[in-house]
Amino acid sequence: MSDMQTGILDPNCKLLVPSNDVFEPQLSIVIPALNEEATIGLFIDWCLEGIKKIDLPTEILIVDSSTDRTAEIALSKGARVLKAPLRGLGRAYIDALPHIRGKYVLMGDCDCTYDFRKLEPFVEKFKQGFEYIMGSRFTGYIEPGSMPALHQYFGTPVTTYLLNVIYGQQFSDIHCGMRGITLDGLLRMKLRSQSWEYASEMVLKSVYLGLKTTEVPIHFYKDINGRVSQHKRRGFLSPWLSGWINLKAMFVYKADFFLFWPGIICLITGMFLVLFLAGGPRIVNGLGFSLYWQMLGAFLSVLGAHLFYSAILAQLLYDFRGEVTKKWITIFAYNRSVILSGVFFLLGLAATLPFLKEYIANHFLFSQGIPNSGYLATAGIVFIVLSFINFTSTLLTHAIYECRDNF
Repeated sequence: MSDMQTGILDPNCKLLVPSNDVFEPQLSIVIPALNEEATIGLFIDWCLEGIKKIDLPTEILIVDSSTDRTAEIALSKGARVLKAPLRGLGRAYIDALPHIRGKYVLMGDCDCTYDFRKLEPFVEKFKQGFEYIMGSRFTGYIEPGSMPALHQYFGTPVTTYLLNVIYGQQFSDIHCGMRGITLDGLLRMKLRSQSWEYASEMVLKSVYLGLKTTEVPIHFYKDINGRVSQHKRRGFLSPWLSGWINLKAMFVYKADFFLFWPGIICLITGMFLVLFLAGGPRIVNGLGFSLYWQMLGAFLSVLGAHLFYSAILAQLLYDFRGEVTKKWITIFAYNRSVILSGVFFLLGLAATLPFLKEYIANHFLFSQGIPNSGYLATAGIVFIVLSFINFTSTLLTHAIYECRDNF
């Protein structure tokens, strides 16, 4: 983990403080900026207008990586400016962490597309005890022409739907840049994303951390005349790349979604076939089930066990509160799980002995095909393999539990 993620000052960043700096702010408006001299003055005017309507000392912190006059204008308007050499939305918030003074943090863009003249909904939710507040353009107002059709009717709705399905949530606009979070919650998130995917990472970690979460409707406006959006500046592929890296964040932080239930289904199906044919071939309603079906069952059993235990290990890695870890450590208690692995190994070994004896007695040949003992031996081999998978997965589970404080 980098120094910035632990709240240690980055010597490469330089903080510029205005002459009329705010004393002991409770709310920090933290905004990344990259060559926004066309809008930064108006944006800060909007913020100051919004601050007048709330009873809360508020600072404006601009995290600037510009090569134009953005920082100079922001400072003259009364904002603090953190000159950060590294670019990226996620990176900006990581660099800003040691410099945020408020108990509450409000994020967004300085392009005047989000209406920072209306801070009251966020402040009210903070005062009600909410720790993470998502702005929602879809429950608020989207000015015609402010969002490309690809974003408004495909990209954002589809990725929001996927996140809700995978994580069991009910967000309406996961890519909205205007959002609020307590400083404590932001520190606990330990953001790692350097770019656009920070937005998804924050949503996902708010779920894992169990933050008290809500949404507020917001207004979203078109770019002012003369201003070109960051996506357009970076070219046609920029929104597609943004969507791709956000999907990556969703999938990486919920790998068990693709492992847990598929693993259980494969394991149950596979073990049924293995045990059903352990006594030899069968015919059911005219359908023949032979060694080939049992081999399929063996494959599904091993694959299912691999997926299931991989899901458990994934859950341990992103268990930020420790509750899931305690559950699996209890289920896979070391002594019980190791003994169970030994029992599975002995059962499997016992099931293979009749076949091995018969094989030796026939001078290492089976002239009339595979005997019924071969089916039992196949089941035994599956038990032996599963015993090793259970044993090694138990070791890894306890290793993660014992060492998690060192991560």
